[in-house]
Amino acid sequence: MASPTNPPPKPTSRFHFPSAYTILFALIVVIAALTWVIPAGEYAREASKALGKDVPVAGTYALTEANPQGVFDVILAPIAGFYDPSSYSANAIDVALFVLMIGGFIGVVTATGAIDAGIKRAMTRLKGREKWMIPILMGLFALGGTTEGMAEETLAFYVLLTPVMIAAGYDSLTAVAVILLGAGIGVLGSTVNAFSTVIASDAAGVPFTDGLMLRLAILGITFAATVAYVMRYAARVKADPSRSLVFDRKAENEAHFRSTADATAFTGLHKIVLLLFGATFAVMIWGVSLGGWWMAEMSGLFLFAGIGIGLIGRLGEKGLVAAFVGGARDLLGVALIIGLARGIVVIMDAGHMTDTILHWAEGMVAGLNRIVFINVMYWIEVALSFFVPSTSGLAVLSMPILAPVGDFAGVSRSLVVTAFQSAAGIVNLVTPTSAVVMGGLAIARVPYERWLRFVWPVLLGLTVIIMAALSLGVLLQGTPT
Repeated sequence: MASPTNPPPKPTSRFHFPSAYTILFALIVVIAALTWVIPAGEYAREASKALGKDVPVAGTYALTEANPQGVFDVILAPIAGFYDPSSYSANAIDVALFVLMIGGFIGVVTATGAIDAGIKRAMTRLKGREKWMIPILMGLFALGGTTEGMAEETLAFYVLLTPVMIAAGYDSLTAVAVILLGAGIGVLGSTVNAFSTVIASDAAGVPFTDGLMLRLAILGITFAATVAYVMRYAARVKADPSRSLVFDRKAENEAHFRSTADATAFTGLHKIVLLLFGATFAVMIWGVSLGGWWMAEMSGLFLFAGIGIGLIGRLGEKGLVAAFVGGARDLLGVALIIGLARGIVVIMDAGHMTDTILHWAEGMVAGLNRIVFINVMYWIEVALSFFVPSTSGLAVLSMPILAPVGDFAGVSRSLVVTAFQSAAGIVNLVTPTSAVVMGGLAIARVPYERWLRFVWPVLLGLTVIIMAALSLGVLLQGTPT
């Protein structure tokens, strides 16, 4: 009998998908090159008391002096992504600092052993029912998204939920899906979100309650479809870990997110630490929703809470400092990614190309059939969202120009607002110019291309639902008079 032979090794591809840093820097170069091709132009602006911002005035677009971005601008873009070197005004430095403070805070809490002990206790009690965490948590994030545009503040939850999902038998990509898709679907189906629906409606000159029922329907249908998709993926990974899209990183991620500390005993001190841990996030949500807080206040909260928990957890002065600095160090790469992502927007604005793209969009929708018009409007907002990842920024930029065009097409301005918020919401699930997307993936250690492989069926399904809803909205609107 012939001796068995080992099968020949599978050939390995020489191509490796570039890291997030390379992708973002390449985009900076591409956008800089486009500033040499796309004509520079601007709309006249006027102050809006309702929005507290300057808004573009329809019909005032004019070519302006070109300002193509060169090699030196590209080199400075990642720095300018953090702050403006000429005026020293902040760009993404506040978000980056917030991420570092979160990292330090989590490092201190982890050093007390409370997180490991708490996860083990939770998994013991949830044995056999872990799957219900997914719709519950996604529902909470969607509620935050639809009411207050939950975005940057979700970065604080990746370090918390990723080890929970791994301990439950899922993977780090499941954690990203729960947070990013949960909050993202809420933003896509915004109802009373001041940073999306309210600002866009004001800029369009209509009450934000107009079109509310259609937006609620979009929110409900897209949420149900997305939760079903995430639960199906999670169940498949739990049954067969090799089917995870990040299976090759399984051991590495488990080692990173699971401490080697002895977590067998869940002590009273652990309970106190976790109570303070949860209270910190509750205070953050209250501060953002009702207290007028933003990045500086949230960063101060996590710094103060980290020091307090370190003292209560009896880490000692040296242990507390080491834990905080070590936690911040773990998220340093995330902070750098955030600056790079904002650098893309800096290059585009400096090249005066944003208004030109908006002017082209304005001309594309003239004279279209009503159903064609609203769906083309959706795709125009999709394209604009890649260049302007800020939902509120895009609302102020595009709605004063594009919403009045709906009057000539016989489409209500509220439906144009719905097309805008749906488009902005879906793009902000994947755009590499978003610090929320790239930062969240970096924290959970999920490569960008794996996220794209996971989420593309979701994007396809959401697009079909949204376009059908917008078309139905036109039909229910009746014949224009």
